[in-house]
Amino acid sequence: NSFFLLLYSLSPHTGLVGFEKMSLTCLTFLLSLICFQCCSRTMRKQMDKNLSFHKLVAYMIALMTAVHMIAHLLNVEWYNNSRQGVYDELSTALSNLADTDNTTYLNPIRTTDLIPTYFVFTTIAGLTGVIITLALILIITSSMEVIRRSYFEVFWYTHHLFIIFFAGLVFHGAGRIVRSQTTTDPPHNATFCKDRIQDWGRIPQCPVPQFAGGFPQTWMWVIGPMILYICERLLRLIRYMQHVTYRKIVMRPSKVLELQLVKSGFKMEVGQYVFLNCPSISQLEWHPFTMTSAPEEDFFSVHIRSAGDWTDKLIDIMKNLPEGAQGPKMGVDGPFGTASEDVFDYEVGMLVGAGIGVTPFASILKSIWYKFKDSNPKLRTRKIYFYWLCRETYAFEWFVDLLQGLEREMEERGLGDFLTYKLFLTGWDQNFVPYVGTHNDEDTDVITGLKQKTQYGRPMWDKEFEQVRKENPTSVVGTFLCGPAALATVLEKKCAKYSDMDPRKTKFYFNKENF
Repeated sequence: NSFFLLLYSLSPHTGLVGFEKMSLTCLTFLLSLICFQCCSRTMRKQMDKNLSFHKLVAYMIALMTAVHMIAHLLNVEWYNNSRQGVYDELSTALSNLADTDNTTYLNPIRTTDLIPTYFVFTTIAGLTGVIITLALILIITSSMEVIRRSYFEVFWYTHHLFIIFFAGLVFHGAGRIVRSQTTTDPPHNATFCKDRIQDWGRIPQCPVPQFAGGFPQTWMWVIGPMILYICERLLRLIRYMQHVTYRKIVMRPSKVLELQLVKSGFKMEVGQYVFLNCPSISQLEWHPFTMTSAPEEDFFSVHIRSAGDWTDKLIDIMKNLPEGAQGPKMGVDGPFGTASEDVFDYEVGMLVGAGIGVTPFASILKSIWYKFKDSNPKLRTRKIYFYWLCRETYAFEWFVDLLQGLEREMEERGLGDFLTYKLFLTGWDQNFVPYVGTHNDEDTDVITGLKQKTQYGRPMWDKEFEQVRKENPTSVVGTFLCGPAALATVLEKKCAKYSDMDPRKTKFYFNKENF
């Protein structure tokens, strides 16, 4: 179990919280310094699955903990029976071993009238075992998706029980109830002496056997990751103390808040995300948000959708601010890397965003716009396909100005084929249909004002992948998604289906944002 504890303490936790164990800073550093320089594309994709790895190791810890706990409970029962003389003469004799100071023994139950449950709750190993097991149960149960989505604060605070969990582990072995035979002079010949119990201590071959508890070793496995974690928290404290100013606060449709922030020395790459903390709401809660700004801009921005108590409170605070006033103190930690950073390493990119999941691709599209303002943009990527799926018509207003700017820029430069974008409205009011039909013949879309018309319903992914493969017969295509797990399953299967076995032909690689 110690091996899995080491993996768990090293595994970055980049889900909704993304804030425990070995630092995300370390992971981002490793990815940027090592992986992106020398690792294969497949290896880099595995590094992006750190959250899945974290969960798998946690499940294994839960399984090993259950086995460990059941084994100890059975041992306590057997120890007690042995002390009562239920078993053979040898086990009874070993249970009765003790010296003057009651230290040389094998059976940790030292009296014949002890209740096993009392033993569990009065020993160091038993008491710490109960505490860390309860902590683990709370951590696992509160990590269920239904709890995370509906009661994020419950998930957040109970997940910090890992501090109690690891502290309990360090002290768990201090009682040394697991004991083994030590060397005596002359040595005790167990094979020869097991049938000569009455001769123990009377003949040279059978001195009284000596036993001692094993040295606690858990701290050796967790001390390294804990030092890294403490350093990480100190670094985040420093980041938190750095001053953040508001450049712009904009309320978008569908209860979406756009914050444009400025922080000294802040540098980002496309598709990265930050953690935000608002002390006016909670001193302890940090929430991840993908940045929608481009590295070329002198600020960084996030779009925050109403999705729970914390976001609702932040939106309410910002809505009630006087015109031109600065918002409340905001702590910013990051930036941290994601799979979207890889987009410009592919010849062709397929970007799929669902609702607010468009945010990392807004950063990418902005960066493309800035790159093409340069007379000679240095891009390996020669084609981008962008798909945006929304349930509400108002949601398209978040970035429609960005798409209009890109549309104009590409036309002016004669690069209209570089960006192909398709907007899909997956839910709409039936009363809106006649209006759309009336204006369908206009040059621009009735919803977005773009030349590309909005499509209604969900994309036919087989048709889309077939078109991409046909237009790029010898290319490596990176498919990037920021959206629900169900859509991820579909796209991953399509990438496998439409990838050609011949390495000289079209190959699709699937990448998903993990939060």
